[in-house]
Amino acid sequence: QVQLVESGGGLVQAGGSLRLSCAASGSIASINAMGWYRQAPGKQREWVALITSGGSTNYADSVKGRFTISRDNAKNTVYLQMNSLKPEDTAVYYCNAFQRQPGPRDYWGKGTLVTVSS
Repeated sequence: QVQLVESGGGLVQAGGSLRLSCAASGSIASINAMGWYRQAPGKQREWVALITSGGSTNYADSVKGRFTISRDNAKNTVYLQMNSLKPEDTAVYYCNAFQRQPGPRDYWGKGTLVTVSS
């Protein structure tokens, strides 16, 4: 089992920055990749960014160049640095952990709300 707890959401003006954190606990060694998803009001959840156990990263086109995913292995924490925020970035952001074996299985945090005002 893996537990994920997000933090760092809040209200920010357009053009501003926020850093989200996702603290992982439990069977961390079994995690193959971690990522961030978001769900805006009335929309489906969408993938934002991921980082693999090997350190490779990938981003959705909508955030590429503005968001950076990173991790601190000593703290079992993954971060999402969000710069140049836009009102369309407003959403609940969810941390995700993917476990290939035993599984495959996805773990989710409860989410943290990011609101970008224009």
